Amino acid sequence: MTVELALSVMAGARARHLFLCDENDQRTALITRARLIAVREGPLYTDQVRLRDVLALAR
Repeated sequence: MTVELALSVMAGARARHLFLCDENDQRTALITRARLIAVREGPLYTDQVRLRDVLALAR
C-alpha cells in the first residue's frame, strides 16, 4: 500500500493510526497519520513510496 492510499483510507475512516499486519494477521507495527504526512512532505517522497519503505526508514 502506498502512503497516499494509506492516508486516503485513514481520512475516510477518520483514523489517526493504522495497524500493519503480517501474512498471519498478527500486528507487526503501528503507523500514525502524522508520520505518513511527515514522510509525504519530506524530500525523498515520491508517489511510489510504500508503507514498508516508511517502516524501514524508522528502524
